[in-house]
Amino acid sequence: MSLFEMKLPDVGEGVAEAELVEWLVAVGDRVTPDTVVAEVLTDKATVEVSSPVTGQVAALHGAPGDVLAVGGTLIGIETDEVGSVREESSDSTISSPAALPAPKVQAPSAAPAVRARAAELHLDLGAIEGTGSGGRIVHADLDRVLVNRGSGPVSRRTSSPPAADTDGRRIVAVRGVRRRIAERLSDAWREIPHITYVDDIDVTELEQLRVTLNTRSGGSTERLTLLPFIARAVVLAVAELPELNAHYDHPAETLTTFGAVHIGIATQTDDGLRVAVVRHAEQRAVADLAAEIGRVTGLARDGSATRADLSGSTITITSLGAIGGIATTPILNPPEVAIVGVNKMETRPVWHDGTFQPRQKLNLSSSFDHRMVDGWVAATFVQHIKRSLETPALLFVD
Repeated sequence: MSLFEMKLPDVGEGVAEAELVEWLVAVGDRVTPDTVVAEVLTDKATVEVSSPVTGQVAALHGAPGDVLAVGGTLIGIETDEVGSVREESSDSTISSPAALPAPKVQAPSAAPAVRARAAELHLDLGAIEGTGSGGRIVHADLDRVLVNRGSGPVSRRTSSPPAADTDGRRIVAVRGVRRRIAERLSDAWREIPHITYVDDIDVTELEQLRVTLNTRSGGSTERLTLLPFIARAVVLAVAELPELNAHYDHPAETLTTFGAVHIGIATQTDDGLRVAVVRHAEQRAVADLAAEIGRVTGLARDGSATRADLSGSTITITSLGAIGGIATTPILNPPEVAIVGVNKMETRPVWHDGTFQPRQKLNLSSSFDHRMVDGWVAATFVQHIKRSLETPALLFVD
């Protein structure tokens, strides 16, 4: 038997490190090729690392919460196979949980937050049937078990038992997705001079159209919300102003514009905020946009999104729906230069032809990288969106 040192693999896209979320094996466990040994977190997604050899786990390098360098030793395995494995293959394989083949030995598939909550509630994941994508266990499955045994759902806010003192103060270590969110937002706010432009949009006719289309479909297609219409309006606006559908690389002093429009949809999940990506939105009609938004945000929420589902956006939309407030100041998703924020829709009195009329209105709060986007360009972009939404027939014309 020889000691095989498995490395943390290169996860691509310039990622130099990843946070160790959870060990799925222990010292002494037997592993085979494709056994999932750990979950790690990049700035895009939680991914599973698999063993490339058969053997017995001899050492684990790192503890959950540690940030590990790509290419550093992750795990030691006692094996007879080292002689038949090339040196460079000591890098393990890494995949999205949704893309992994079924390994011979594998813990039940669940996101880190789901695993932590199950442990806190003393639930055996091996005895729970997952209803997420690919049979993945999601929070709703834990809730179902609790309701069936009469406990009722338990709050998901705390992923691990926090420390407490006699004053009721609780200290929770910031790890995983929340730590990544904190780092990225801090960097964006510190490094990018934001400009936010707010304008109100009259969506009365658009709302009437949306309701009519949903009624006519009879539930045979994805239910239309305002979001796919707004996404379509963004596509039309960046066709006129392509410098808004772009990435700015400050160190290289370059601005890359894109013909393809990959719209990021800010999505609240149990693990924190993720940006699910609708690819080639410029090629999609409103109904197709609705279906794809539903698909990728669903994957993000149940924890089965791949890195591809969460990377490569060229412009982002963020919406808080009915609780969206009057105005917000969205923070950019670097290296993008624009983000469109959608606030709540409400009925407002509008003076027209000598009388007040009830109209459906919402505000758009859009932020821009002021280094690349002048105020006039930002205003022109939002006015393009406003015109399309207030005259919805324009959304169906290329």
